[in-house]
Amino acid sequence: MKIIKILTVLILIPYIGFTQPSLTNAQTITEAKSIIKAYLNPLSSSISSSLNNGWYNTAKPHKLGGFDITVTGNFVMVPKKMKTFIIDSVAGEFFSGGETPTILGNTDPGMIKASNAISSSSPMPKGLNIPIVPLPMLQIGVGLIKGTEVNLRYIPKIKTGKFGKAGLFGFGFKHDLLQWIPIVDKIPINLSIQAGYSKLEADVSLEDVLQNNQVSTTMKIEATTINLILSKKVLMFTPYIGLGYNSSKTNLSIANGETYNLANLPILTNNLNPIEFEDNNNLRANIGFRFNITVLALQANYTFSEYPVATLGAGISLR
Repeated sequence: MKIIKILTVLILIPYIGFTQPSLTNAQTITEAKSIIKAYLNPLSSSISSSLNNGWYNTAKPHKLGGFDITVTGNFVMVPKKMKTFIIDSVAGEFFSGGETPTILGNTDPGMIKASNAISSSSPMPKGLNIPIVPLPMLQIGVGLIKGTEVNLRYIPKIKTGKFGKAGLFGFGFKHDLLQWIPIVDKIPINLSIQAGYSKLEADVSLEDVLQNNQVSTTMKIEATTINLILSKKVLMFTPYIGLGYNSSKTNLSIANGETYNLANLPILTNNLNPIEFEDNNNLRANIGFRFNITVLALQANYTFSEYPVATLGAGISLR
């Protein structure tokens, strides 16, 4: 059986259909969705971790009328344990199998089998063998009154190489806390609360290499973060630390009316929709610095979390 050609980095990699009736058993559908989620989850978690980074490079909000335009690149390091999963641990009643790569794992697939006399073992989808997931962003910050800054980030939906289209938007704010504490507000440090929300939407185009059909799939990832940031400016150098909390959720929708195969057995996509990933909730710690050369601001930081993230950025910053 030929494997469906990948036209996007967000892939489901189904298999060409047979002539058997499509499976509609509730337990079968539940297990199939669990396997799909286990395969794709490291990618959605990597992207959500990236979306929750790059929001700040200092605890000090812009003054009224101040602004910055910043381009950042977030680089998520994929943990080794997230590159494989065990089929029996997420299914085990109708579908069975051992260790197999996730979408970010290696290119040597495991085998899956259905508890059906007419089916035989078949290979799972390969991984892309990606150790780092990059995500660039453009962000604007504007200073308002009372030590408050609002942030907007946006990337229009554009074709990413040979992999289909993806785009994102987000909004957030940063607010100075020390201004509300008498005496403490005179200490030459900055302490702020920051929060941000981002949403990424990616179109998936799958091509059936035998029937030459185009199948549309859409993945939507929403990510939210809230942080406490402490920084201290020394001449042109501003080191900072942040402590916070991340959450995210993912929704995957596949074009209805198509048939995908898992373990040599066809399942209608109508029965799979929607596939919703559990919230990815975790604590995070962040350390970094900003270096100013007149209006040019350079930044670098590292986030300690389940999916570690390194961020590099450059932009123009005033007031």
